[in-house]
Amino acid sequence: MNVVESVSDVRRIRWQDPRLSWGLAPTLGGLHEGHLSLVRRAKAENDHVGVSLFLNPTQFAPQEDLAKYPSSRKRDLELLEAEGVDLVWAPSVAEVYPPGFQTYVVVEEVTTLLEGASRPTHFRGVTTVVAKILNVFQPTRAYFGQKDAQQMVVLQRMVLDLNFNVQIVVCPTVREPDGLAMSTRNAYLNPAQRQAATVLYRALQAAQAQWKQGVRDAEALCHAMKAVIKKEPLARLDYVSAADPQTLKELQGPVSKALLSLAVYIGSTRLIDNLLLETN
Repeated sequence: MNVVESVSDVRRIRWQDPRLSWGLAPTLGGLHEGHLSLVRRAKAENDHVGVSLFLNPTQFAPQEDLAKYPSSRKRDLELLEAEGVDLVWAPSVAEVYPPGFQTYVVVEEVTTLLEGASRPTHFRGVTTVVAKILNVFQPTRAYFGQKDAQQMVVLQRMVLDLNFNVQIVVCPTVREPDGLAMSTRNAYLNPAQRQAATVLYRALQAAQAQWKQGVRDAEALCHAMKAVIKKEPLARLDYVSAADPQTLKELQGPVSKALLSLAVYIGSTRLIDNLLLETN
């Protein structure tokens, strides 16, 4: 496994044989089974696999958890080597954002809703760093998790609008046995909070159960999620949403499909989750 820091080294290794396909999993580090599922999918569908390990400062607001974000470079590299990854880009901040850096990628409408409303600077950092990572690696396919559903909509819009020559592959959310979506931030939770955190998936399941019973009203689906969250003393709701899966605009009245999503504070830890509902 090649572990490199410089852009030039990534490009040298990636283009040793232009005929071979590359799959890429961009990450912040702090790897868990969800990340590794992306690596395995990439390995199954490509000749070579690359991973970026970069804790991107521009997607964190000043009051957020950049300084304490859980990560271990040694452990991450051991996990990636065990999975047979070919190339890891682990750049410094200065390599990604050199002195004088002043160019950002901004996707407009779909970044203003949901996570964008709660974290207004977040997606500018995400789109900029992912654009850079895609430009550096130039992979055949790039792999991301459905847990960050809005991020997928934003990145697909960016790739379409800017004619990136890459296929974005969205992989299913990986969950713990009790339903909690795997997230690096789960490490912040104490045992009581960890148990309480299952309320996110239980809320989504409650709305899904309503859907299966024939309920198609968007407001009723949101009400079902809110009712579950309200019963958990350790949970503080940021938002619940039933939105159009492409535009992310809130739906009203009867719907044929909806992206259900929510953000909930468990103690000081903010967690997100989502579920896509569609009629057969």
